[in-house]
Amino acid sequence: MALAKAKKINARVDFTPMVDMMMLLITFFMLCTTLSRPKSMEINMPSNKEDLKEEQQNKVKASDAVTLLLDEDDKIYYYQGIPEIDNLKETTYGENGLRKMLAQKNINAIQKVKQLRKKYAAMVTSNVQKEEQQKKEFEKELGDIRAAEGTPNVIIKASDGASYKNLIDALDEMQICDIGKYVIVPITDFDHQMIDYLKNHK
Repeated sequence: MALAKAKKINARVDFTPMVDMMMLLITFFMLCTTLSRPKSMEINMPSNKEDLKEEQQNKVKASDAVTLLLDEDDKIYYYQGIPEIDNLKETTYGENGLRKMLAQKNINAIQKVKQLRKKYAAMVTSNVQKEEQQKKEFEKELGDIRAAEGTPNVIIKASDGASYKNLIDALDEMQICDIGKYVIVPITDFDHQMIDYLKNHK
């Protein structure tokens, strides 16, 4: 009895629909990349203009100055006014620590910024040019409020033990608390002495 020959079937996969899918995915990612613009953070650095005297660069009202010292193990310290060995206090990052302290120092500016945001939120328009003009006016008024006389000047100093995240967290608090005048400067030996003194006298 003769055995029947097995029929050989050629398997063929049609990749034509995959081309359409790939084009849709490429279009999707192109649109997402265009629409999501990176956010930038404005950082005010100390002026190094030659025509400014050193005493003018360092002239800050003691009552308006707050210095933050970022240290290892997510520790953060601060003092107000001039640095004194027993003037340093310890706080924490977040709502009940650094943010609360800065908000109390900058309460007037925070209230004015809230009113400003409310004012421009009511000025909704579909006109692109008018919207752009309103945005510029808002940014200018916001800058004026944050940099007004009487608002705190914050000096941020990070030790070698502080992490990059610590610095970013501190800068985030500047935005949240509407602090318009802040700088990042190197930490000094006296700052380290104050930290050591506080640690040893807890």
